[in-house]
Amino acid sequence: MNSHDQVEGVDDQDTPEDDLTLPQTFTYVVWLLFSASALLLATTFTGVYQPEAPQPFTFDGLTAVIWGIVTFLSGIVHSYSLRYMKSNRRVEAFYVRIFAFTLVVMSLVAVDHVALFAAAWLAMSMLMASLIGHVRSWSQAREAAKLARRYFLASTAALTTALAVTWWYTGSTSISGVLANLDALPRNAVFAASALLLLAAMLQSALYPFHTWLLSSMTAPTPASALMHAGFVNAGGILLTRFAPVISLEITVMSAVAVAGAFSALLGQMLMSVQADVKGKLGGSTVAQMGFMVLQCGLGFFSAAIAHLILHGLYKAYLFLSNGAAVHRGKPKEPRKTSGPLLLATSLVTAAAGGVVFAVLTGKTTLALNTRMLLIVVVVLTTLHAARDVLGRSNLYMSVRVATLPVLVMIALTAYAVLFNFISTMLNDLPGTYAPTELTPAHLAIALAFAVAYVAMEAGWHTRSRRLYVALTNQAHPNAATVLTDRGGYDDE
Repeated sequence: MNSHDQVEGVDDQDTPEDDLTLPQTFTYVVWLLFSASALLLATTFTGVYQPEAPQPFTFDGLTAVIWGIVTFLSGIVHSYSLRYMKSNRRVEAFYVRIFAFTLVVMSLVAVDHVALFAAAWLAMSMLMASLIGHVRSWSQAREAAKLARRYFLASTAALTTALAVTWWYTGSTSISGVLANLDALPRNAVFAASALLLLAAMLQSALYPFHTWLLSSMTAPTPASALMHAGFVNAGGILLTRFAPVISLEITVMSAVAVAGAFSALLGQMLMSVQADVKGKLGGSTVAQMGFMVLQCGLGFFSAAIAHLILHGLYKAYLFLSNGAAVHRGKPKEPRKTSGPLLLATSLVTAAAGGVVFAVLTGKTTLALNTRMLLIVVVVLTTLHAARDVLGRSNLYMSVRVATLPVLVMIALTAYAVLFNFISTMLNDLPGTYAPTELTPAHLAIALAFAVAYVAMEAGWHTRSRRLYVALTNQAHPNAATVLTDRGGYDDE
């Protein structure tokens, strides 16, 4: 029995194998949904068949892509949970919620009615809050669910108000109708709707200063955490992409979206470095990655944001499910030093070459001073830092690291560029999803912040400064009422 199961044991009782009929049925159905979604994705991409959805639904490239990734991740979680949750006396209730969550998310990306969209958003949120509080015998789990529910209700309120503003001025109750009549929106209404959409996305995707609900949600069973970090938080990127024509109407709004995303990306990366447990580190990582996703939306590359959320979803699901119930606590460990003149020179050359490769593969070789250049800089710096972090945690000799770094960076950038091109093709039929803008002072500040942050992280400034370390630790704390104070169950093997 693993440590997590022992802590849950107060609420869980052994369940006979033949009582798993419902979970097994749901698992089978989800994999059937994935098979159908994969077929639809393939036929849509090749142009062999373009399904027509009846009102009030729509089927486009975004629907096809999200259906494919959601059903795949859900199938993995369903299958994993057959073993992980089999001794939980509320296993059927757990499966009802994760299966319903899958159907609601599929509905969210397919509905073409503002009221149904808001209703699906709310249903998705309440199901996730319920999963966070699955272990009812834990007061901490109940408090975590309440906290998440408050954030999610605020997100739904912001979204509903934004949709009401667009409906009021366009007179259309369909999302496609709203997007087709944006000329009817006065400038003030554009700013109001955009600000509310951004707020809804930030709340749902746990961007700063709304990241507390995510860091406080570690009471959720591991499969639910995987579904949350790999799928639920991505809703912010999906929302901004679906309403890209509204967001991209004003360059000021786009700059604000980019700044909000960049700040959370940098802060989340530093929060991860001061966490002392596995799930805490994964939570900080999610804040950073969601910030990066929103940053890409703010730069006008919504296809890049969708590609990012897919890669992040697959990677984060793997991390949560492979870590299982391990919640080892201790002093944060410093990675092995990766300094040295030769490695620094290799990093600079790799960054320059990586930027060229990414620009060529994505067709962005233009020298125009716009957000395309900033996207390339951010992607390369982020990939370079990730590669050096991986090498820093290994026991490889410096000479091997120098030889390996360019290989890792080029493989990662090539994979990202290929997926980006695929998503761009799939989203060709969506309006406003390719909207690069001219560079503004905000964009230049973002570029400088990423460069400084890269140097700071490499030099370890964020851990050497006691004041900064304490500030980051305070921001990384979950809500006190959601913290498990009795660690005995985790320590018993």
